[in-house]
Amino acid sequence: MTATLSSTRARAALRTSARVSGELLLVLLMLAVALWILGRMWSVVWPLVIGLLLTTLTWPPTRFLRRRGWQPALAASVVTVLFLLVAMGVVALIAVPVASQSGDLSDGVFKGIQELREWAAGPPLNIDDAQINKAFDTAVSRAQDSLGNVAGAVVTGVSTVLNGLVTAVLALFLMFFFLKDGPRFLPWLARQLPGRLATDVPTVAARGWNTLGAFVRSQAAVGLIDAVLIGLGLWILGVPLVLPLAVLTFVSAFVPIIGALFAGFVAVLIALVSNGLTDALIVLAIIVVVQQLEGNVLQPMIQSRGLGLHAAVILLAVTLGGSLAGIVGSLLAVPVAALIAVCWDYVREQLREPSEGPGPGADGSDTDAPVPS
Repeated sequence: MTATLSSTRARAALRTSARVSGELLLVLLMLAVALWILGRMWSVVWPLVIGLLLTTLTWPPTRFLRRRGWQPALAASVVTVLFLLVAMGVVALIAVPVASQSGDLSDGVFKGIQELREWAAGPPLNIDDAQINKAFDTAVSRAQDSLGNVAGAVVTGVSTVLNGLVTAVLALFLMFFFLKDGPRFLPWLARQLPGRLATDVPTVAARGWNTLGAFVRSQAAVGLIDAVLIGLGLWILGVPLVLPLAVLTFVSAFVPIIGALFAGFVAVLIALVSNGLTDALIVLAIIVVVQQLEGNVLQPMIQSRGLGLHAAVILLAVTLGGSLAGIVGSLLAVPVAALIAVCWDYVREQLREPSEGPGPGADGSDTDAPVPS
């Protein structure tokens, strides 16, 4: 007996598909508008995001002082000053040894260039000095022809640095106010919202705060592992400035892709000018191995445990964020994905049948969130 399609069911299925497609289009349109508004407000949103991330890092000592009876303003001020001192100490730890050995490094750079020229002159390249000088003259000529572009790039670079300083100062002030008044935010938010929103929104906000804290802690753990492994390799090879390079590696771990490239470039350069080409290649191999271990094993594992996301989701989120918004997108992709997962889990809890019982963490309790003690 041959089965035939029911025209009534087919029309119903088409109507349902059309309705769902229309609703999805509306959701995507709303998301596009929200992203457009976010882009227009980015000069305010970006310092706010940095301030929140810094607050998750500095909230534990602030909470410790407040529980010991310190006034909120005093505890926030002390922690902010200590944070500034630590940041300046890190900069000094990197800059002072480099400055003290700048003469040796400049001599090493000249020696490294000579070694590269001698290597290029031999097999298999067999590039003589005339060809090298011709290439150099061509590069100088092109640089002179594009002097206006170079000047424009310098102006753009200076503007970027100034914007970065303004963003850093604003984020620091926001961090202070978050540390000082953060515990009063959720109660204030609950009083401003009507009905069940007064419970739902603060609960999701508290869980989101805990998620941001887990993200910062996981990034710090990954950066520490990178710094130890790369620093150990540099120490074994006898490369100078091991401690500054290790600190630079740790700090750069908070900036995906570019941070690792920059720290690796500095380490290879110092190894080249101080120990020669062979050790520089070994350092490059060590950095590549450590970065591959971090990106494909350590970071997905640590972040997946701390954020409740699968390692594959984290890898896809970083890839998508980088393709959509570059370095900033890569930096924010993981916490944004984790916050979306927090909201989705809470919605699922609210839609679950009463007989199934609440899911884990349904009460929204959070020992790390800035709530009144």
